[in-house]
Amino acid sequence: MSDQDQNLATVVNTTQGSYRVIVGRDVVDDLGVELRSTGLKGRAFLVADEVMFPNPIRRAQEALERGGYETHVLAIEIGEANKNLDTVQIVYDWLADLRAERTDIIVGMGGGVTGDLVGFVAATWLRGVAVVHVPTSLAAMVDSSIGGKTGVNLPKGKNLIGAFHQPKLVLQDVGHLGSLPARELSAGWAEAIKHGLILDSQLLDTFELLASQMTALEGEEPVAAIRRSVAIKGEIVSADEFETGDRRVLLNYGHTIGHAIEKVSGYGTYLHGEAVAIGMMAAAGIAEKLGMIDSELVDRQRNVLKSYDLPVRASGLDVDEIISATKSDKKTRGGAIRWVLLNGAGSATTRRDVPDDIVREAVLSILD
Repeated sequence: MSDQDQNLATVVNTTQGSYRVIVGRDVVDDLGVELRSTGLKGRAFLVADEVMFPNPIRRAQEALERGGYETHVLAIEIGEANKNLDTVQIVYDWLADLRAERTDIIVGMGGGVTGDLVGFVAATWLRGVAVVHVPTSLAAMVDSSIGGKTGVNLPKGKNLIGAFHQPKLVLQDVGHLGSLPARELSAGWAEAIKHGLILDSQLLDTFELLASQMTALEGEEPVAAIRRSVAIKGEIVSADEFETGDRRVLLNYGHTIGHAIEKVSGYGTYLHGEAVAIGMMAAAGIAEKLGMIDSELVDRQRNVLKSYDLPVRASGLDVDEIISATKSDKKTRGGAIRWVLLNGAGSATTRRDVPDDIVREAVLSILD
């Protein structure tokens, strides 16, 4: 088996074509070669979050050039505060100045916000050009870089404008995670642990047994765990590309109350993965009160989250405000919240019939 085959985490199959997700150490050096094997020919327009500093960006640029691509680079600050149409306009102007054509390729390099914004630019520039994702945060690797969701925020709310625009290639270099602040790395593990909780009890076991190796990013185990987590996300996207069925919604485990916590606390108090961890505890409380799981699994989930330095409670928030915020979540249909709940380790389902008093009790249980 070649290194390239070994690093292949999954192939995602969608109506917009199939694409490979590659996960490994130092794979950014193969970016140009991997892109060449997709058959894409035009110029490469690399849009990077400038927080990546010059070296990783230059390394990606050189890899693209080695693959035979004329490469242009735009390094700008991309964060939640400027994930908006003003930043999109800056990228559009740059593409217009360089006369980017429909045969060209836009490459996004950075965290989840970069992927969302650059993906949206690619979806809308000349009615859609090829996009490649090089996610550099753990949350983006195991979650947002796969599945084609793009979006930017409006003053009225997050991700209200967007499109499904699947990438042609996703390349994840685990080496990029070494520069992440510890808190951001922990927040990324929350999404990976979520995959174990909802769909893979063996992955959950791995996260429990190897917490210290995972958080230190030592050896091959973290790479293998990220690869497996990525494969789970890829399988779900392949089965339910537009989130119309019952599969992809499972990925929202912990997100209904997690999003509400983010909104009520003012975006920025909790990182997304931290809010999701607390949301998963509330969801586990609901499942326990409905008799779907026992207290042992609730404790197990709490302990694994804590072993990755993730919060399991929120402080200073109002229960009514949180419950009200859950009702404006994008996942509600006809006013009924579609709760994603565990019915065992590595097994989840959806319920719309959760009584309000049980939700209130579960939310109160995670508030200080």
